[in-house]
Amino acid sequence: MLNNKGLNVTAFIPVNEPLLDGNEKKYLCECIDSGWISSEGPFVQRLEKEFASRMGRRFGIAVANGSVALDAAVKALDLGPGDEVIMPTFTIISCAAAIVRSGAIPVLVDSEPDTWNMDLRQVEQKITPRTRAVMAVHIFGLPVDMDALLAITEPRGIKVIEDAAQMHGQTVRGRPCGSFGDLSTFSFYPNKHVTTGEGGIIVANDEALAERCRGLRNLCFMPQKRFVHEELGWNFRMSNLQAALGCAQLERLDTFVARKRNMGRRYDELLADVRDIQRPLTSTAWAENIYWVYGLVLDDALPFDAEEAMRRLGAKGIGCRPFFWPMHEQPVFRRMGLFAGESYPVAERMARRGFYLPSGMALTGAQMDRVADMLKEVIAP
Repeated sequence: MLNNKGLNVTAFIPVNEPLLDGNEKKYLCECIDSGWISSEGPFVQRLEKEFASRMGRRFGIAVANGSVALDAAVKALDLGPGDEVIMPTFTIISCAAAIVRSGAIPVLVDSEPDTWNMDLRQVEQKITPRTRAVMAVHIFGLPVDMDALLAITEPRGIKVIEDAAQMHGQTVRGRPCGSFGDLSTFSFYPNKHVTTGEGGIIVANDEALAERCRGLRNLCFMPQKRFVHEELGWNFRMSNLQAALGCAQLERLDTFVARKRNMGRRYDELLADVRDIQRPLTSTAWAENIYWVYGLVLDDALPFDAEEAMRRLGAKGIGCRPFFWPMHEQPVFRRMGLFAGESYPVAERMARRGFYLPSGMALTGAQMDRVADMLKEVIAP
């Protein structure tokens, strides 16, 4: 059914739909025609080399997904029992899970209410003699001020894992996200600027660290004695088919970044007159928003929360996704006795009042118009 603007008002608008109209099919056919479909295929090395170069790194290690990239990074840095790792409470559970599984101790900080990233003032306050690393997680479209973070960590010899899962093509003061940590990780999930379906990558400058990540990814096979193992690793390998998709996507990264920024500006214009919502910052002193997703936080004046807003939008055919639920409120960690009595009010509020609108690469202008119209009906009926 079409409305008076010529828009289909019945078709569901998903929260994400990737754009796969470049060389994806061509490269996948190359894999099939050549028979190279496993992790031994040439597209894996090509993706590693080209992606690392784009991120200002010497080495890339392609893996099965962004979550296992974090597991391998934590293990490669030899983080373990008794070590403290500072991280934001407002993030996906993969970050804390990698630390907990290693036996190390996650130490949480709250978020900045405007950028939604980890509060660096709290990072400095949480450092103790047992602090071995900081896991910096860039959130939604704006990065952590990595220069400011490194000014805290480097003089103290504290390692940095940079989770840049959402930041393909983003920069901090002109330097690529993914170029700052001792190890940096990315996700290639379908909602990312570069997707391989499932997949991820670790990037590094230190050759020894890179080789350690390669070993951990591949069951710690020994070069000369393949089936003799000095250490336990994982099968975190990426297939040639996945890497072929990634190579095609990476070719268009600049176009995708420009497209996402245009989408952010369009949503800003469409929602400029909507009261009672906090929209994303357009920029900070160190970065322009890349709008990986377009998030909103409902003002306290509204008599309903994000869950209810998403339910109402879903009934109108608009797919949405909630913000992260804080680590200190995760039942699994509470059962482990972690974070007892801790409170992080900014993250708690964002979890309950934050969600994001359809933001996929294939989203059209007409769909954005409809999303905005439906949001206005929900916010100010």
